Amino acid sequence: MVAFVFVACDDYNKLMKSTDYDYKLQRADEYYDTKVYARAAELYEELIPIFRGTDKSERIYYRYAWSEFKIGDAILSQYHFKNFARQFPNSEHTEECYYMNAFCYYLNSPNYSLDQTYSRNAIKEFQSFIDLYPQSSKVDTCNAMIDILRAKIERKEYEIIKQYHKIYDFKAAAVAAGNFIKEYPLSLYNEEMYWVIIDSYYSLALNSYPSKKKARIEAAIENYVKFASLYPKSSYLSRAENIYNHCIRLKEKL
Repeated sequence: MVAFVFVACDDYNKLMKSTDYDYKLQRADEYYDTKVYARAAELYEELIPIFRGTDKSERIYYRYAWSEFKIGDAILSQYHFKNFARQFPNSEHTEECYYMNAFCYYLNSPNYSLDQTYSRNAIKEFQSFIDLYPQSSKVDTCNAMIDILRAKIERKEYEIIKQYHKIYDFKAAAVAAGNFIKEYPLSLYNEEMYWVIIDSYYSLALNSYPSKKKARIEAAIENYVKFASLYPKSSYLSRAENIYNHCIRLKEKL
């Protein structure tokens, strides 16, 4: 068995040194067809510039992109799927590669607690795919993944706002929570976001210069009225009502 491995490795090393590119392509295809994607990828990568402009170029590049994907390199394969679609806009594989470009971004989207750049890029690419191929059988799948990604970004932003409030950065909390409600009007977190806004503006008002106090009291009152109307059974209601009543008294003294 050990001897066989050494012979196989030696044959592959000789193959890599060969300048018989047609034979290399034949072997690359054999590796690809037998799912030995790492070796196929290495050979296809070398052959791409060799066969550029020939009738073999499209197939080589397509298989190279898929080889990189199959060995688990979603970042590199994303680039090549998109580049394939741009280089071969009339290929039978163009739609598929546009989709895989977006899907690779999706695969690289991390846990909500981490940076969500890949999630935002994935949403952008999925939407571009839908715009290009509105009749594609993949549209429903794209929309489902967009929903997953948006939920992840929403959770990330929610946690950031909670942290602002927790560390008493009330100005950032109030502004960010207001923007959150505008961005996600149907979010399940909006009940808490209204509480954050009310409490943040109230806390800011208590420590404000007179020139800013009135506006912040009025902001707390205004958001309480919206909140009480939308969430009459909220667990935050009694605390919010106490703040509202105090704000009314503070406003009367201004």
